[in-house]
Amino acid sequence: MKKITAIALCLLCCGVASAQTAREEIKANIYLSGSNYIDYDNQLATAPLTPTPKGYEPFYMSHYGRHGSRWLINEGEYMGPLTTLREADADGKLTAEGKAVLKKIEDFYPTTIKRLGELTTVGERQHHGIGSRMAKNFPEIFKAKNVPVDARSTVVIRCILSMEAECEELAAANPSIRFHNDVSESLQYYLNQSRSDRLRQASRKGRSYENSYTQKYTHPERLMKVLFNDQQYVFDNVRAGSLMRQLFKLACNMQSHDSDIEFYSLFTEEEIYDQWRLNNIGWYLDYGHAPQTDGIMPFSQQNLLRNIIETADTIVPLPAVAASPSTTPQATLRFGHEVCVMPLACLLELGTCGAQVENLDTLDNVWRNYRIFPMACNVQLIFYRPKKGNGDILVKALLNEREMTMPGQPVSGPYYRWADLRQYYLDKLRKFEDNNR
Repeated sequence: MKKITAIALCLLCCGVASAQTAREEIKANIYLSGSNYIDYDNQLATAPLTPTPKGYEPFYMSHYGRHGSRWLINEGEYMGPLTTLREADADGKLTAEGKAVLKKIEDFYPTTIKRLGELTTVGERQHHGIGSRMAKNFPEIFKAKNVPVDARSTVVIRCILSMEAECEELAAANPSIRFHNDVSESLQYYLNQSRSDRLRQASRKGRSYENSYTQKYTHPERLMKVLFNDQQYVFDNVRAGSLMRQLFKLACNMQSHDSDIEFYSLFTEEEIYDQWRLNNIGWYLDYGHAPQTDGIMPFSQQNLLRNIIETADTIVPLPAVAASPSTTPQATLRFGHEVCVMPLACLLELGTCGAQVENLDTLDNVWRNYRIFPMACNVQLIFYRPKKGNGDILVKALLNEREMTMPGQPVSGPYYRWADLRQYYLDKLRKFEDNNR
């Protein structure tokens, strides 16, 4: 894990002086403030993939992906702000802008009925795009004749439909693919692992930190004056901070829909940035290697990482033995949730995902959730073998189709020896398990 000290942080910032700050990135692309509600296609621009090392070819992909864009999950996420504004309207306490916001929520609300948490057309479209690019980026795997693809999903319908959308694109690119699709409660132990008592205890510890930042970064006074014509009424009847956060969540998740309704215009640039910072800190405390939560939260995905390694062991030869070029290329695709992708990326220490930041006020300099877990976020591990003879098996990690650094020294560019990574991750899991028996 990468512990960010004051000196290291300074060096990091100096090393990326030409890069944009989080504030600048969000100002240029307001959708990034949506954290886990970002439309996959509203992310930062991608860079071209590094060419395959000379003499090598990809032969296996191990993947975990989140479902695509969805409606909000809980009825209260819509009805909370709707009820507050309706009651104020009945009392004659809304401004013209408040009435306009109420109308927009009322116009949109009927689309949510019996749709809570379900995949939207935007979400389906995201996975069609990802599946299409998989086939395009790695034709040696996905266009091989009769290639076996094992695709598994959690039992949640939005995940199942996301799996189907990607598989449809792969099948369109190669009708000879032999799919094995599976959805079962028996797979939940690694596709959506429950937290242990130790992790739940650490999570509760993190909430005390998060609560202090909730106050620090939530300033609803201006917004309340925009919505309500009587501030004494607001003081007596409205949980202003809660309403602000509810409306911001609606604003963020509207990018999950093909709709002209928007709520971002309710907020100033500073309010948008503050609300994102608050969410960034909350997600870091609950899923990152945060020292405030004992650095253990990513181990919620220890079963998933073990499954990735153990499945690879059935396909990828053990260290120092090359996969035979005659071995059939194949892929293992897993579908679930952002609460698995984010800690998995942190557990794998992809890029700066594994950073440990003591001062949460500087977190946005190092760790930005919008780079990790938009809707349809995914981790792709691509394995490479020599075309001829023996040699090291190499692996490259993609997070949301962007090449990432991994622990240790690469052979070249983003390519690492699988034997080294495999041992590193097994040692990391073993140390955690030994310390938490």
